[in-house]
Amino acid sequence: MSWSAHQYSQFETDRNRPVVDLLSHLPEAGVNRAVDIGCGSGNSTVLLRQRYPQASIYGIDSSADMIAAARRRLPAIDFQAIDIDEWTPDVPPDLILANAVLQWLPDHERLFPRLLGQLAGGGRLAVQMPDNLDEPAHVLMREVASWPRWAGVFDDVGTLRAPRHDAAWYVQRLDAHAGLVDVWCTTYYHRLAAGIDGVVEWFKGSALRPYLDRLSAADEPAFLAAYREALDGAYPILADGAVLLPFPRLFILATAETD
Repeated sequence: MSWSAHQYSQFETDRNRPVVDLLSHLPEAGVNRAVDIGCGSGNSTVLLRQRYPQASIYGIDSSADMIAAARRRLPAIDFQAIDIDEWTPDVPPDLILANAVLQWLPDHERLFPRLLGQLAGGGRLAVQMPDNLDEPAHVLMREVASWPRWAGVFDDVGTLRAPRHDAAWYVQRLDAHAGLVDVWCTTYYHRLAAGIDGVVEWFKGSALRPYLDRLSAADEPAFLAAYREALDGAYPILADGAVLLPFPRLFILATAETD
């Protein structure tokens, strides 16, 4: 799946709110080595550096475009183009940050314990994932993709995102591997000045990527226009023409058992 650092960064301030909140739940001390997995263009790595200015930090991401953008932003930090499933640290880190990335990876029953196992004793796995598949933007995205016009084009798109699990599922799976597990959900309301067009632009940088990857340059505008039309009326328009986009997110903090 392709990613565009430029498209994703259009709403960087709003997209950063969850990772700021996640980092605020971590202790200020005890992190000497940290890794930002799925670091994207480095927006979360900047915040990780601010939180732990003395720590050794590096980032990994599978997208060459994202890694190039991260290197331009933070030339002093080591960024590596590598898949999370293929990553094994040379030295166990004290913190693994996974901001809005693990929803794209399969088999969470195996993945989460594996990531915990990469940590130093007492280290923390800090995860934030979108929990918005029942929101209108996603429901209508799937509905438009199912139209006869797109028959055969999007057959496998639904398999690209991990199956959705609730908070209890993660707690039950992690309790056997972690010393402590903390899970919570927060709904953010993002004010998009461009209204419904802003909703389309937001998801062009994230959830729409698997759909757009399947389309030719000639077909993409027609799909986006159909999606834009379907969104009309899905979100209330404020007096100034803006839209409030509700965005639920699931947070998980798991602490590795001490040696």
